[in-house]
Amino acid sequence: MRAVLCKNFGGVAALEYGEAADPVPLHGQVLIEVHAAAVSFMDTLMVAGRYQMKPTLPFVPGSDAAGVVVAVGEGVRRVRVGDRVACSHWFGGMAERMVAPESGVTRLPDGVGFDVASTVRYAYGTADYALTRAQLRPTDTVFVSGAAGGVGLAAVDLAHRAGAMVIAGVSSEAKGEAVRSQGANHVVDYSREAVQARLLELTGGRGVDVFFDNVGGPLFAAVSRVMAWGGRILPVGFTGGEIPSLAMNLPLLKNFSVVGCYWGAWAERHPQESRRMDEDLFAAVAEGRLRPRVADVLPLAEFGEALQRVARREVIGRLVLRT
Repeated sequence: MRAVLCKNFGGVAALEYGEAADPVPLHGQVLIEVHAAAVSFMDTLMVAGRYQMKPTLPFVPGSDAAGVVVAVGEGVRRVRVGDRVACSHWFGGMAERMVAPESGVTRLPDGVGFDVASTVRYAYGTADYALTRAQLRPTDTVFVSGAAGGVGLAAVDLAHRAGAMVIAGVSSEAKGEAVRSQGANHVVDYSREAVQARLLELTGGRGVDVFFDNVGGPLFAAVSRVMAWGGRILPVGFTGGEIPSLAMNLPLLKNFSVVGCYWGAWAERHPQESRRMDEDLFAAVAEGRLRPRVADVLPLAEFGEALQRVARREVIGRLVLRT
């Protein structure tokens, strides 16, 4: 099969496109003929050896895909050969065929195409799990940093649907229209605005109830100082490149919490709950209640361009590679 190959942790530039042996599903695994694979910021970290876990070399990058089941291993009960599915694993998606654990495979409702389906599980799963952990209320004000990315737009979409007031943080004026169309009530461009003053202005001085942070770095430090009493900080990602620290007098004075929300690890530990979340999310997509945004679709051979665009944070929504 044709596949993107990571033979060393040299980053995107070191990746190769070539032939690889077809994977074989083991016990509890599903083999999918990939029709579409979504590209994420996590993939750029994984191929550089900078993610929380490192696959054994060589490996095929790509965590999210969608396609058709072509074989199942022993013990698989929920899906059959011929089913249209979305699937996720830590790696393997940027290839013509991918193996995923059955717990990471979800049958697609009618009307959900492969391109959109490949973008849902990681982005919306992460956002949904984080907002659930925050015990989001309709009365809350939510600030989402990195709001124009895949996970950020999913968080805006879900928080808006839950009735919260959503403030979307973006790094350029061009991204403002996209986050507004996804349901953001207000936009803060932190490339040119004073974030703390703007958030206090938008919240009438009380601060932010839920801080959904995709960026980290100095932005995290700034927003942590304008949390509302009893607020919740959700550290989701660090696309800014710097893992921040927190002065512990701040949560003490405002009685706010930092809530861990590592969706991938939770999904592996709690597969039944994760499956129910997946089914609910895909049903909402099929019914038009959630609106994943596909920024562009490129052929698999143009993986380098796709990953570089994600690394440069130029993408609004998610990029998809089509096999």
